[in-house]
Amino acid sequence: MTILHKILKRVDVITHFFAIFICFTLIILLLLFPGVAHEGADLGIHLFMEALFPYLLPYLILTSWLLRITGKYTAHPFLLYMKTYAISALGGFPTGAAAIAQLFKSKELSQKEAAILLGICHCPSPLFVIGFVSLDLINDVTIGWQYLIVLHIFSLLLLCIIYIALPHQKTSKLAQSVTARHAFAHSIKDSVPTVLIVCATIVFFTTIYAVLLHSMNHFFTLNNNLQIFFASLLEMTNGLQLMQQSYEGKLLLLALVTGLTAQSLSIHMQVLVIAKSNAIAFRPYIYMRLLYVAIIPAVYWLVFI
Repeated sequence: MTILHKILKRVDVITHFFAIFICFTLIILLLLFPGVAHEGADLGIHLFMEALFPYLLPYLILTSWLLRITGKYTAHPFLLYMKTYAISALGGFPTGAAAIAQLFKSKELSQKEAAILLGICHCPSPLFVIGFVSLDLINDVTIGWQYLIVLHIFSLLLLCIIYIALPHQKTSKLAQSVTARHAFAHSIKDSVPTVLIVCATIVFFTTIYAVLLHSMNHFFTLNNNLQIFFASLLEMTNGLQLMQQSYEGKLLLLALVTGLTAQSLSIHMQVLVIAKSNAIAFRPYIYMRLLYVAIIPAVYWLVFI
């Protein structure tokens, strides 16, 4: 344990200095290319206002309200798990993280339950998968439904295993009775910070992507696969669009499924901020995402390709 502790401590130190290096580098690039940074920020704001804000805010308010007014009807842990997953599956990320944070604050979920469910109740919106990925990118609705079937079957099986394996938190009736009086007002109040988190991360990563791509083009031309990788790493939607323009056939399907499952730093940062601001451990979420990236594309390939 002592050796492992020393290794982890050294890794933390290296990570800390690496983060400092990244911060200084990005600050210098933003100062060197303010016009490009402005264009990237404009793109992020446009994407948020046109595609996310009109849908995300009402959904967050309604789901938060629903969690409060149905608490006494879903006091059983399994019903609570299923309700949380259903909200996430219909709303897409980061509604699952927001719902889990609310349930943890009201003491309906333990810290361990919240940390593990954070990785399972994390799904792309069916409207995004069917509307954008299936129709706009590949003009085939079947692909989106196939992906959603594989994703949700695996997630529900994992949810059942977690339910059997974990001890369950007893519901706090006091917390429910206090919040039930002003459920709608509290729902609006709790939803606004989540929307701001989503907006901030999207604008940040579209800005960083624009500046990095512009600065790299001054020194060398990035390989097409590397451009797709960096775009997908920073902002998923842009990465999926580049995949559609560059790949075709089975390779395109596998790339899209992998991108949808792995997601991007923009999405993961939204979950990280929500989790950390509510004292929910983030490491189980990382393990869950790695498990999903290993399982979902492989199962989709074996079953449908």
